[in-house]
Formats: sequence, C-alpha cells, structure tokens
Amino acid sequence: MIPVPSGSRVWIATGHTDMRRGMQGLALQVQEGLKRDPHSGDVFVFRGRRGDLTKILWHDGIGLSLYAKRLDRGKFIWPSASDGVVSISAAQVAYMLEGIDWRNPRLTWRPKSAG
Repeated sequence: MIPVPSGSRVWIATGHTDMRRGMQGLALQVQEGLKRDPHSGDVFVFRGRRGDLTKILWHDGIGLSLYAKRLDRGKFIWPSASDGVVSISAAQVAYMLEGIDWRNPRLTWRPKSAG
C-alpha cells in the first residue's frame, strides 16, 4: 500500500502521461503543466495511455518519492476534466489503486434484515 498522508491533498493529472518519465520529468509536469508546487507535500497521480499503469509523485519533506502500480486485469478509473487536474481524497485514491470505481463505490454485500 502506498502511504498517502491523511493531511495531504491528492491531485489527479487528467489525460494521459508519458510513463517513460521519471521523478524529475513528472515534477516538471506538475510545476509547468498543472501549475502546482511538486515540493508542497501534496500527492500527484498520473496514468499511462493504456490505463493499467499509474505513477504517484510525493514529496515527504525530505525528498521526492515515486511509486508505480500496474494492474494485472482492468484499468484505473480516470476523470475527464478540462482544467487538467482533479483533487480527490486519500480514501478515493485507495479505491482507485485497488481498481475500484472511486467515483461511486458500492458495497458488495448489504444485510437484508436487522434481525
């Protein structure tokens, strides 16, 4: 599990990102493309063209960390927005990284009666 700090904001870069980029390339994309500070402690999430690979960039106060996750089956659910960046909660990121639709999570089981 990727450690998303509870107090930090999570930003999703909409669209497709070149997954050949490393830490510096993604930090430059955050600064120039998303108009955010990559060293602010916020978490930035990027997705590749095929949709099964995501990279997460996070500065913990000491240095940058780059996490990557590839799904064996399925694709990451990604927003489509015109401004290029969407803010979500840490819980929604956890859903997304498990391949669950974070926009409308549903319980798989509900009790039918109370007694």
